[in-house]
Amino acid sequence: MDCIFCEIAQGHIPADKVYEDEKVLAFKDIHPITPVHILVIPKEHFSSLNEMTSQDAAIFGELFNTARLLAKEFGVDKSGYRLVLNTGPDAGQTVFHIHLHLLGGRKMPFHFRESPD
Repeated sequence: MDCIFCEIAQGHIPADKVYEDEKVLAFKDIHPITPVHILVIPKEHFSSLNEMTSQDAAIFGELFNTARLLAKEFGVDKSGYRLVLNTGPDAGQTVFHIHLHLLGGRKMPFHFRESPD
């Protein structure tokens, strides 16, 4: 399997890790779009949300709880933060390993645009 996030989770590729336990890894995005931009991934590989079943629901709790804890640690829990999960190329998914983007540290528009008007 050729998955950069699996390689990061296995320690084969370095990342600026901010959290790790047996099931979840979180690290800073190398191309941040907000002052706080952290990727929260399951260590188990799922290509996208479409691949998951009800038996995998517990990992969502782990991902969201980790994001909540990191929002507090990085000081955006009070001002606000956004969690984004892209599914498929048309939604902007570029790495096909399910992941949450934790975004915060500035006021955000309702959506991001590729280029300003």
